[in-house]
Amino acid sequence: MPLIVTGTIGIDTIYTPDAVAEKVLGGSCTYFAAAASFFTQVRLVAAAGGDFHDDYRAVFAKFPNVCVEGLEIRPASKTFAWGGKYFDNWNQRETLFTELGVLAEHPPKIPAAYQDSKYIFLANSHPTVQLELLRAFPKRVVSVLDTMNLWIDTAREELRAVMREIDGLIINDEEARMLTDIRNPITAGKKIIAEMGPMFVVIKKGEHGCILVHDEGVAMLPAYPVESVIDPTGAGDSFAGGMMGHLAAAHSKDVNISMASIQQALAHGTVIASFTIESFSLDRLARLTKDEVAKRYTDFQEMVRV
Repeated sequence: MPLIVTGTIGIDTIYTPDAVAEKVLGGSCTYFAAAASFFTQVRLVAAAGGDFHDDYRAVFAKFPNVCVEGLEIRPASKTFAWGGKYFDNWNQRETLFTELGVLAEHPPKIPAAYQDSKYIFLANSHPTVQLELLRAFPKRVVSVLDTMNLWIDTAREELRAVMREIDGLIINDEEARMLTDIRNPITAGKKIIAEMGPMFVVIKKGEHGCILVHDEGVAMLPAYPVESVIDPTGAGDSFAGGMMGHLAAAHSKDVNISMASIQQALAHGTVIASFTIESFSLDRLARLTKDEVAKRYTDFQEMVRV
C-alpha cells in the first residue's frame, strides 16, 4: 500500500570522536524515506530552501523507490540545519546549533497524487503541523507518529490531540517517561495505549534495542551489534523507515498491525538502521544492496533465536 512520510529535510554538520562531516544531507524525512525504499515505494513531503543544491537532490536519485514530487523548494528561504557533537561512548550527544529555516514557515503542500496514501508516517515536527498533515489523508488505514522531548515540554496538549488520531507511536525511553511520569517503559507504554490513543507504542532504547508495547502484549528486540560505528545520526529515523516500509510491503493488499506483524517489521527496521550508522549521512544506504539486507536479517534472526 502507498506509504508516505512527512517531516524534515536537513543539512547537518556532525562531529564524532574520529571525524567531522560538514553540511551533509540529513533530516528525519530523508533517512526514513531512504530506509523504507528497500521494501516499498515511499512518497516524501517536505520543504527545503534555496541552499538545497543539486548535490543534495542527486542523493535521492540513488533511491529509485523514493518519490520526491512532494519536495517543495523555496528559493528565498533556508533549509533546516542542525549541528551536533557525539562523545566517546556514542550515547551522549550535544546539539551545537539549530537553524529552523523553512520549518518556521507554513508546511509544504501535499500533491494531489499523494492523497490516496494508506500508510502514513509523521516524522518529528510540531504536533500542530503533524495533525494538519494527518488529516489531509482521508484514506489512511495505518498512521504512526514520531515526536521528541521538545514537543512534550512545549506543546503537550497539541501532541495529545494528534495522538488521539494515530495507530502507533515511536518514542525513546526518556520521552515515554516525560509523557507519562512513569519511569518503567513497559508501564509507560501501557498507560499511553490505555489513555492516549495509539494501539501500539515502540520505545527506543538506543544500543539496547527497543520495546514493543501492543494491546496484544509486550515484546523486546535487541539492536544489531555493529562493530564499526561511524555516525549514529539518523538511526532512529532509519529504524522507523525500515519498520514502516516492511509493514506496508508485507500487507500490500490488506491491513495487519497485529503484534506479530509489528515485531517482524521492527526486526527489519533494526537491520536497516544498523547499516545507517556505518557511515555519515546516507552514504552507506546509497551503497546498500538488497542481498546485504537479506544476509544481515538472516544473521539477526540467528542472534535473537531462543
